[in-house]
Amino acid sequence: MPNKLTVVCQQHLVSMALESMLYEVSVNPKPGLVDPIDNGTHPDMNVFMFIDSVLSLRPYFEQCVAAALQFNDVDLTKLFDAIRPAGIEAERVMFKATSGVNTHKGAIFSLGILLTATAYQLKQGGSRLSALSKLIQKMLANLIDHDFNRSGLTSSHHLTAGERQFIKYGFLGIRGEAAAGFPTVFEHAYPFLKERSGSINQRLLDTLLKIVQFADDSNLIKRSGDPNILNQVRRQVQRYFDLGGSQTIDGYQKLLALNQTFKQQHLSLGGSADLLILTIFLGIKENTVNSTHNIV
Repeated sequence: MPNKLTVVCQQHLVSMALESMLYEVSVNPKPGLVDPIDNGTHPDMNVFMFIDSVLSLRPYFEQCVAAALQFNDVDLTKLFDAIRPAGIEAERVMFKATSGVNTHKGAIFSLGILLTATAYQLKQGGSRLSALSKLIQKMLANLIDHDFNRSGLTSSHHLTAGERQFIKYGFLGIRGEAAAGFPTVFEHAYPFLKERSGSINQRLLDTLLKIVQFADDSNLIKRSGDPNILNQVRRQVQRYFDLGGSQTIDGYQKLLALNQTFKQQHLSLGGSADLLILTIFLGIKENTVNSTHNIV
C-alpha cells in the first residue's frame, strides 16, 4: 500500500464506514434494538431514521480520513484531538437529520476513531489488525485522564450516562473500551465473526450476542439502573449459544424470547450495537463480510 492513499481508496474507506452502520441496523431480530422488523425499545426511532442519520455522517467520515492523511506528528494523541471537534459537529448534523433523536452518538465517537486510525495506518503502509489496535491505544492515551478528571465532573445535570456511571460505579464504559484499543472487537468479536458460518444476518446476530458477553454495555446499565443487569443478560446470552445460536430453531426462539423480555423491561443493547458496527467495519476491511470495497 503506498504512503498516500488514492482518492478512490479514501472514498472506499468512507463508504466502508457508512456500509458498516447500514449493515448493523439491517441485522434482525436484535433484542431491544431498531431493525427492519420493529423499533425494539425505541419508540422514537425507526430504520428509515437510521438510514437518514447514517447518510448525514458522510462529511464527518471524510474529515476523519482527511485528518489522518494530513497528520505528520509523532504524538498520536494529537490525531484524536484533531477529529474530536469534527465529532461534535457531526453530532449536531445527526440531530438535525433525526429531528433531535440520538441514533448514532456512540458510533460517531467509536467509528470515527477506528476509521481515522485505519486511514493513518494505511497511509503509513501498515494493515495488521493487532497493530491497528495498538495505534488506537496511542491515539487515546490521554482520553481517560482528560474525560474522567473528577474535578471536572461536578455538574451532574450536564454529565453523560457514561460519566454518571463512572462516578457511581467506577465503570469506564466506551471510553475505557476505546482507550484499550477496543479489545472486545479485536480480541473477541472479530475473531468470532471471522470463524462463524451461516448467512450474513445469522453471523452478525451471533456476533452481536458474543459482544454482549464481553462488553460493559452502558446502555443496559442506564436503562435498568443496576450494573447487575450485565450478568443477568449474559446468562441469557449463554443459554442462546448453548441452544445453537441463530442457526437452530431453539436458539432462534430464545432470541425472540429475549427480544420480548427486553421490550417488557425497556432494555437496549445500544453500546453493543456500536461495537458491532466496528466489528463489521473490520470484516469489510478484511474481506470476511460481503463487500465490494477491497482496499488492502
